[in-house]
Amino acid sequence: MAGDYLLFLLILLPFLGGLLCWATGRAFGQRGSFCSAPMVWCGVALTGIEAISFALLFGLQWAEGGNLGWDFIWEGFCGMGLHLCLDGFRALYCLVASFMWLATMLFNGEYMKDYRNRERYMLFTLFTLGATVGVFLSADLYTAFIFFEIMSFTSYTWVAHEETGEALRAAETYLAVAVIGGLVMLMGLFVLYHELGTLEISKLSAAVSAAEGLSARERDARYGRIVAGAVCVLFGYGAKAGVFPLHIWLPKAHPVAPAPASALLSGILTKAGIFGVLVMSCQLLYGNGAWGSLILLLGVLTMFTGALLALFSVNLKRTLACSSVSQIGFILVGIGMQGLLGGMSSGEEAAGLAIRGSLLHMVNHSLIKLVLFMAAGVVFMNLHELDLNKIRGFGRKKTALKLCFLMGALGIGGIPLWNGYISKTLLHESIVEYRSLLAEGALQGGYVMGSAVMGAVEWIFLISGGMTVAYMLKLYLCIFVEKNGDDALQEKYDGMKNYMDRTSCAALGGSAVLLPLLGMLPHPVTDRLADLSSAFLHARTGYGVAYFSLGNLKGALISIGIGAALYLILIRKGLMAGEGRGKRYADRWPVWLDLENLIYRPLLTDILPVICGSLCRIADRSLDFLIVLLRRTLYRDSKIPHELEEGNFITHMAGSLLDGITDYFNRPDATKEEERELEERRGYRSGKYEHRLAMAFEDMSENQMIIARSLSFGLFLASLGLLLTLVYLLF
Repeated sequence: MAGDYLLFLLILLPFLGGLLCWATGRAFGQRGSFCSAPMVWCGVALTGIEAISFALLFGLQWAEGGNLGWDFIWEGFCGMGLHLCLDGFRALYCLVASFMWLATMLFNGEYMKDYRNRERYMLFTLFTLGATVGVFLSADLYTAFIFFEIMSFTSYTWVAHEETGEALRAAETYLAVAVIGGLVMLMGLFVLYHELGTLEISKLSAAVSAAEGLSARERDARYGRIVAGAVCVLFGYGAKAGVFPLHIWLPKAHPVAPAPASALLSGILTKAGIFGVLVMSCQLLYGNGAWGSLILLLGVLTMFTGALLALFSVNLKRTLACSSVSQIGFILVGIGMQGLLGGMSSGEEAAGLAIRGSLLHMVNHSLIKLVLFMAAGVVFMNLHELDLNKIRGFGRKKTALKLCFLMGALGIGGIPLWNGYISKTLLHESIVEYRSLLAEGALQGGYVMGSAVMGAVEWIFLISGGMTVAYMLKLYLCIFVEKNGDDALQEKYDGMKNYMDRTSCAALGGSAVLLPLLGMLPHPVTDRLADLSSAFLHARTGYGVAYFSLGNLKGALISIGIGAALYLILIRKGLMAGEGRGKRYADRWPVWLDLENLIYRPLLTDILPVICGSLCRIADRSLDFLIVLLRRTLYRDSKIPHELEEGNFITHMAGSLLDGITDYFNRPDATKEEERELEERRGYRSGKYEHRLAMAFEDMSENQMIIARSLSFGLFLASLGLLLTLVYLLF
């Protein structure tokens, strides 16, 4: 029972810690270096507690085989309740997240010393940690949605932190994608809840299968609505993950966000998006070949597009951001392959390889981007530049930085003995297995893709891996091997000895050492990590993969060869301008080929307002036309003989009767001249009772209005008094 509440406390701690750090920063200020500020070490302590707690929980999961079974339920929270749980997958990714927050918090000390609004940054950084942990611990899609939206809004401040025009525009794009994605996701959750009656992740598969009493046609229609809801949820999570064509925020946000925040945006927040894709693919629609083919298509497009953008980029952090898009594509390829293979008995083993590859590539990419973005942060905090031509040669004599960046480059390039190689091998092996089963005719009774299509998928996979090698080779050689074209600038770079302090070096070096460690110990470490997550991923355990066999090394060697060729031919010959020492990296990417400016902004700011405005005008004019038509037909005014000058119908009838009686008794036989003489002598005028009654009616109406207004004012004052009394009682 205490363990159940611990899950909630581990989410609550960062929110309370964020307020504590903010208050500490406001109270003590930033005396001395930022690294020694109480606020920073308060944040380090809080994230350290979080990391140690999840390390212990992960250790318990490891010992129990992923079956600890903790559950926390807060009935009625936000209407549908808050439900958290812990299993092997959740413990693993909460550990990865808390470790990354701890490393970046240590790095923040030196990196953020010259920034404004540091208290705000620390506040929302810890808020984002709490929300991200909440996403991964969510036991149902509604709880995940709540924390996912909190995470989107708190992380917005990272992108907007510098408050420059470029930063605010990138933050605007980030927020627009997050809000639109969240609204579409919510619509999908409504559909799924209506069709399934539950949003509990562990119950989704059984709820999809439960269709008793329905005809075949009704079952198909229901399943179609479930798939439609899943597509909406995929849209929301895919937007955060950076899936093509919703990747537009990543290349814009990373160059303007602080480097530690970029590490978290790329390494963890994109994985929160992948978490939702895994729920849809492994729990809701497991074994659905059509769904798997959709995810595979998105993965291939994302993988290739991101690598191509990174290849052309001449900005350090933009290159790493586009690289993140590409690596998300690799992860999606594995999820898609599981969808294609999972529904067939002959493909279960290959499906397990695919989804294990996706999981391990999630973990590997998180740790790799932590290292690479912190290394980029070291470059930026010394030079305040990210353009490759300006930072060229900065790291030539900086051994520690060079080694750390090299670990990240080798890891993401899929070089054998580094962690990226292990996960990419599993992903490639699943494609090879699919093609082999297809050739044997063993894939029956499911959604089968053709041999030519899968051959194209494999080659795009290998070429994308080659492009990864090429752009990482470009970055490494540019920063750490080549000399800057300006000799004075190069001499200045070489003379920089104290380019990072010991705390930053410990954070960067401690993160970098994990990359070869995970790559050299695949069976005792990485395979066990995948086994712990097998229940959530709908995969078997106990796979024995010969990672360093000649067949598996062949795929990596092909990608490395393609990468070397792309670097020598495309980058050195086509993407560089000038000769000799004056040779520079040229930005060859067409300016107009920007999806945001080419399609999304015109669509949202110009086209949709015109279309929606026109539809609203048509609806407004149609309603006006209908009202006029009814006014002139069914509800036209009835004709009356004359308008009353005063009073109403009753005063008119009563006054006419009394006037008639008076006339009859006062002048029964008088002529018209005699009537006029009588009127002048007595002051009598016809119709005097009608006029008197009309005036009496007007007086009564006016008195009623005065009384009503007085009562209304009195009631208003009484209500105001009650309201003030209520406020007093409450506060």
